[in-house]
Amino acid sequence: MLFRSALVTRALEERGAAYRIFNQRRFAECSMVYEIRRGAFGGWLELYGEGIPLSAITGVYVRFMEMARLPELSPLPAAAPERAACRALHDTLTQWCDIAPARVVNRTAAMASNNSKPYQAQLIQAAGFNVPETLITNDPDLVRAFRARHGRIIYKSISGVRSIVQTLQDSDLERLDRIRWCPVQFQAYVEGTDVRVHVVGREVFATEIASAATDYRYAAQQTGTSAELKETQLPEEVEARCVRLAQALGLPFAGIDLRLAPDRRVFCFEVNPCPGFSYYEANTHQPIARAVAGYLAAED
Repeated sequence: MLFRSALVTRALEERGAAYRIFNQRRFAECSMVYEIRRGAFGGWLELYGEGIPLSAITGVYVRFMEMARLPELSPLPAAAPERAACRALHDTLTQWCDIAPARVVNRTAAMASNNSKPYQAQLIQAAGFNVPETLITNDPDLVRAFRARHGRIIYKSISGVRSIVQTLQDSDLERLDRIRWCPVQFQAYVEGTDVRVHVVGREVFATEIASAATDYRYAAQQTGTSAELKETQLPEEVEARCVRLAQALGLPFAGIDLRLAPDRRVFCFEVNPCPGFSYYEANTHQPIARAVAGYLAAED
C-alpha cells in the first residue's frame, strides 16, 4: 500500500504538475526565510541546494511528523544547536503555511478545532448535524447515572490524540474511580451505519463501513473480523452539509465521521483535519488522492 503523501505525489505526477518534497529528516540541508512587505509575500525556500522562491509555490500538502520523533534528533541533548535549528525551520514553515497565499491542505490554525472534541462538537452541531448526548466528567457517580439512563454508552479521548473508542462494560465499573484524575468523554451509543466522508474542496467521497466493532478502525482487534468498506452515495443535502461544515472549519480537506441512524437522523462524531485517507482509497478505489492533487493544482 502506498502511504498518503506517496499517493498524492503520484497523482501530481500523473497530472504533470511540478512538485518538491520537504524531507524532515534532512532538515540540516534546508532553510527558509520569508517577509511581508507592503502586503506582498516574499522569500525563499532552500531544499538540498535548490533555491525556490516562495511566490512560485501555489499549493502545499502538509504531513509533518512530530519533530521530537525525528531519529536525527533523538541522541542529541536538549540544548543541541541542531535541535534549535530544526525547531526554527519547522516554526517558520508552519507560520508561513498559515498565512501563505497558496492553497494549503491544511493550515495549522484551522486544524486546531480537533484538539478539543467538545469544542469541535459545538461547531458540528451548529452546522446542522446531530451530536450524541455527551457527558464529560471526572465524577464516577455521574457516569453511572448517565449509563443507567442510556443503557449503552461509549467513552473516548477529549483531545485530538487518537484513542480507541470503547463501550463501557460492567467490568469497567471496577476502575471507574480512576477518572477522578482526568476527565473523560462519555456518549450515548448511537445505532446505525458508519460512513466516512472525505471532502476535498467541493468534492465528496463517501465510504460505508460494515462492522460490529465499537470502533471500526480496530475491528479485527475488537471483534476478530476486519471492517468491510464500500463506496456509497449520500443524499445531496447531506453531501452539501458536509461541504459546508468543512468550509466552516477552514478545511479544504477533511475526514468527517458520520453515523446514519435507523430513524434517518444523521449524527456526526468528529471531523479529522488530517485524514488518513489511504485506508479508504485502498478498499474502495475512490480517487481521493487525485482530488487532493487537483485541488493543490487549482483544478477544482
